[in-house]
Amino acid sequence: MGRYLDPVCKLCRREQIKLYLKGERCFGTKCPIERDALPPGMHGARRGKQSEYGLRLRHKQRLKRFYGVLEAQFRRYFKIASRSVGNTGEQLLSIMERRLDNVVHRLGFAISRRAARQMIVHGHILLNGRKCDIPSILLKPGDVVKVRPREISLKLAREGLQKTGQYGLRVPDFLELTGTADEPEGRMIRLPTRQDVDERIADRIDEQLIIEIVTR
Repeated sequence: MGRYLDPVCKLCRREQIKLYLKGERCFGTKCPIERDALPPGMHGARRGKQSEYGLRLRHKQRLKRFYGVLEAQFRRYFKIASRSVGNTGEQLLSIMERRLDNVVHRLGFAISRRAARQMIVHGHILLNGRKCDIPSILLKPGDVVKVRPREISLKLAREGLQKTGQYGLRVPDFLELTGTADEPEGRMIRLPTRQDVDERIADRIDEQLIIEIVTR
């Protein structure tokens, strides 16, 4: 299982936007984007004019990094999207939103996708009543995501719900919270569309530019 192990704030600095990779830190004044940090590297302060290729690359990298997907997996998702009925770009965004780690985060059980991924890998999440430790699994309508009924799992979920509520993160329309504070649970009620994409990244990416660079 491939993982990104370098400092994640460097990714936000490179894209010059918040990717919300470190949970609470991203909402505070310690975030490098809030401090107008320069892009990483010795030449970060004097980058030249962006080329057409560079523009398309940045949109692709933003999408990958926001959802925590590496290149090989992103290419696989693109192949699935290109074979699906409908607009390829919208299908790609729908696939990203259907990942289990994203769903756990957007239900409010974890403050970030990285925290959601850790919850899943450590066995705190049940999918349709069975333990699932695969963050990249794609959900379908009707799938039920539930926090494992043990104290440490419930404690993590309660903390996540408290923090997401504190920072005003709402549950999207394609998901539904069906559980209680004592038994956190959620369900996917339909496939996500372009309008359901996380609003923190929705206006910062152009799926058509992503298609152009992947298919070149």
